[in-house]
Amino acid sequence: MHLRDAPFYHEVAKGPPARAWWLHCEDGARIRMAFWPRENARGTVFLFPGRTEYIEKYGRAAGDFAARGYAQVSIDWRGQGLADRLIDDRRAGYVKHFSDYQLDVAAVIETARQLDLPQPWYLVAHSMGGCIGLRALMQDMPVKAAVFTGPMFGIMMSALMRPAAWAMAWASSRTGHGHRYAPGTGEKTYVLDAPFEGNSLTTDPEMYRYMQDQMHSYPDLALGGPSLHWLHEALKETRILRARPSPDVPAITFLGDQEKIVDIAAIHDRMARWSNGRLEIVPGGEHEVLMEAPQMRSDIFDQAKALFDTHR
Repeated sequence: MHLRDAPFYHEVAKGPPARAWWLHCEDGARIRMAFWPRENARGTVFLFPGRTEYIEKYGRAAGDFAARGYAQVSIDWRGQGLADRLIDDRRAGYVKHFSDYQLDVAAVIETARQLDLPQPWYLVAHSMGGCIGLRALMQDMPVKAAVFTGPMFGIMMSALMRPAAWAMAWASSRTGHGHRYAPGTGEKTYVLDAPFEGNSLTTDPEMYRYMQDQMHSYPDLALGGPSLHWLHEALKETRILRARPSPDVPAITFLGDQEKIVDIAAIHDRMARWSNGRLEIVPGGEHEVLMEAPQMRSDIFDQAKALFDTHR
């Protein structure tokens, strides 16, 4: 098997040494995959990032998992990071169909098999990656257990706004305006637009600087707000998944008690219907609990390790 090397920005990832490759999905889209090896690994964690994210953002997470015995894989989803951007405005979050992300998953799993990455395999999925990961589990992704952090099992908006959002997103996709940004968003990436004080991602100033430094150093990684078409696809996908039973995979979902981005009620509903899953509320945590203060992060990685060690 011949894999072509892709760029990887080690100096801003600040994790263990990694390799990155270009992958071509079934429909021709080019995505980027990274692998952080770990000698005598107990298994491999597949880390599914959220919307706007990129593989370097999880360099420190790779170090945390390596310290606990696990190798890590991560991915630039189509439309973000260094993967193919899908419309002329490369700052607008866009996907043609939400199910297309499963083609990205399939390419990564196939490559992991060809590379014979250490087994067993586990899933860690954040935000939009949680929505993608949930469908992947429902479609029998070959993992032994899963961890979700602030998963996008639904999109946070008021009951009054939801019908309007559906109508606007639906109409825009049918009138040639689906590429336009969703109301209240634009081309600026959040961590460079919002000051640390009052941000909705993390309470840890050092981790916020970590994210800002990555954006300043490599602006080609940046993504702005979601397009109206992305919003329509995301609303459809979360509605479809909400109607389905939970997969038979042991799981923990970590939810910060200060969460302001994803639909909290949808997370509670899903985990109440997950027979071998549990919901862990993180006191003081914002949306990105893997990017929180050291003790909070350490506790989450320890619980993930305990889950993975139990299911081998």
